[in-house]
Amino acid sequence: MPAQQPQWADTDDLRTQFTLAMSDMYRQEVPLYGTLVRIVDNVNRSAQGTLDSQVIAMRFGDVCHSRLDIERHGAIRVGTAEELRTISAVFRLLGLFAVGYYDLSQREAGLPMHATCFRPVTREALRKNPFRIFTSVLRPELIKDPEARQLAVTILQRRNIFSPDLIAMLEKAACQGGRLTAEQSATFVHEALKVFQWKGTTVTTQAEYQVLRSEHPVLADIACFTSCHINHLTPRTLDITAAQRGMEEEGLQVKEHIEGPPPRKCPILLRQTSFLAVEEAINFSGQVEQPHGTRGLGSHRARFGEIEERGAAVTPSGRLLYDELMKKAQTYDRNLAMVFAEYPDSWQELRRQRLVYFTYECSETCEAPSRGLSPTYWPVMSLDELVEAGTLVATPITYEDFLPLSAAGIFQSNLGQPLTQNPEQTVHLSLDESGNRDVTGLEDTIGYNGLESSPSDLLLETFCSAI
Repeated sequence: MPAQQPQWADTDDLRTQFTLAMSDMYRQEVPLYGTLVRIVDNVNRSAQGTLDSQVIAMRFGDVCHSRLDIERHGAIRVGTAEELRTISAVFRLLGLFAVGYYDLSQREAGLPMHATCFRPVTREALRKNPFRIFTSVLRPELIKDPEARQLAVTILQRRNIFSPDLIAMLEKAACQGGRLTAEQSATFVHEALKVFQWKGTTVTTQAEYQVLRSEHPVLADIACFTSCHINHLTPRTLDITAAQRGMEEEGLQVKEHIEGPPPRKCPILLRQTSFLAVEEAINFSGQVEQPHGTRGLGSHRARFGEIEERGAAVTPSGRLLYDELMKKAQTYDRNLAMVFAEYPDSWQELRRQRLVYFTYECSETCEAPSRGLSPTYWPVMSLDELVEAGTLVATPITYEDFLPLSAAGIFQSNLGQPLTQNPEQTVHLSLDESGNRDVTGLEDTIGYNGLESSPSDLLLETFCSAI
C-alpha cells in the first residue's frame, strides 16, 4: 500500500493558534493587559451600534465580528543578526513576512535600532488573521559609549534564546518544504512561545545590568534577559477615545495623548495609545533567586498594553499631506484637529483627490449601463462615475502598517523612566550626516531565498500591493 500522505497544518490556522496562545500567556504575565482587553471589548460592543458599517469593516477587516478580541499586533526587540534570522524563520512558518523599514535612530526615537514588521502579505491571509509582530534589532555600532557598546555585544554573544526543540522544528520544516504537520505544529507553538515569554532572571550580573540601564533602559531590555519577551500586545478598537477614557476611569496609568491623526468621520492611517509599562521584579545572574511571588533583587519596566484604531491606507499624495499637516501642528504648536481641517473628511472627496486607496466591486444591483446593447457600445464611464451611479461599490483599504512618529511617541512613554522625570532620554548615538538607514543590511540578515517577493518589494513598500 502507498504511504499515507501527511496532513499539513494550514498556515493561517497555525498563526491563529499561535496568536491566541501568546495572548493567554501575556494576560497571565501582565494582568493589567487582561483589564485592557476587557475595556476594549466593552467599547467595541457599544460602538458597533453607532458607527458606520464601512468604518467597522475597515477597522476590523473581514474578520468575523465574533472575534473582536483577537490581538492585532505585538512587538519584540532582538539583539543580534543571528537572532533576527532565526526569528524570521519562525515567523515564516506563521505566514508572516517583513514589510516596511523603520530607522529608529532618528531624532524622534533616538534609539540604536532599526526595525521591520512581520505580517501577512496577501488579502486572503489578512482577512483570516492580520496579526503582525513589529520587530526591532539592536545596532551596536551606533552606540557611542565604548563600554556600553562592548558590554552589550559580549552579553548577546553568550546568550541563546532558542530551545533545541524549536531549532529541530525549524530544520524539519525546512526539509518539508516549509510546512509542519498538525502534531509538529503543537510542538512548534509550545517551543516558539518560550522565545517570547517573560523570564525574570537576567543573563547578567546586577552591575552589568546597571551599566546598560544607565546608558538607556532599552539596552538593558534587549541584552540582559534570556528571551526577547513580548513588550506589548495590541487589540484593535472601534473607538480609541472611549477606550482611553475607560482606562483612566479604571485607574490605569495612561499616555497623556493619543498618537496619530485626530478623530475623523473617515479615519485614515493609525491612532495608538497605551497604559504605561509596569514595574516587574527581576533577579540577577549569579545571585540567589527569590521565591516565586516575592520581590526580586531588582526591577525592570518595559512591558505595557497598547490599543490601536486603524483607518484607511493612504496613497503617496495622501501621506505627503498627512506628514505636512503633522509637521505644521508640531512646529507651530497648533491644535491638531484645526490643522487637519485641511484634510478632506468624506470618502467621496478622498477618492476624488486620490488620497486613499479603495477596492471596487460590482454592487448587488449592478446592471449593464445599456441593456440589450453589446458591451462594445456601452458608454465609457470613469470609476467615480460608476461609483456615483451605484454600479460599483468603493471600499477603503485598511492601513496595515505603522507610523514612525507615532511609534516613537509610544516608545518614549514606555522606556522605563519614572513618570516624574523627563521621558526624552536617548542613547548617545554615533551618527553621521549621511544618516543611518541600512535597508540592505536588514534584508540580508533576514534572507529571502524561496520567497515570491523580492526584498525591495517587502521592505521598502509601506503599502503592500498584494492586498
